[in-house]
Amino acid sequence: MLPAQARLRRRPEFTVVVRSGRRAGRPTLVVHYLPERPVVRNGGPGDPPCGPRAGFVVGKTVGNSVCRHRVTRQLRHLVRDELHRLPPQADLVVRARPEAAGADAATLRRDLSRGLDRVLGDR
Repeated sequence: MLPAQARLRRRPEFTVVVRSGRRAGRPTLVVHYLPERPVVRNGGPGDPPCGPRAGFVVGKTVGNSVCRHRVTRQLRHLVRDELHRLPPQADLVVRARPEAAGADAATLRRDLSRGLDRVLGDR
């Protein structure tokens, strides 16, 4: 399980990463990466959370709710092990493709790792 401070939760956070970040497509997923999250002050606490954050998009094209939740749990577990590779102010969105429904954990791990290699390689 990812700690709460390491997760993207709101739609605008996802939108910024998907529209402004780098992207790497793999057969079972797409990785969107934003190395520096924008500072947004909306009247709340002054300091933005530190440490990399991740969010997941698993749409209905992946399968029924049982299948989508299974894929989300697998991706969450795999991303937790890869967060150390990201800089402290980075945001990551992992979008599952329909092929993720039939993929095993090893395939998802390989695709996630290669996708991260690709988006982090330009640093």
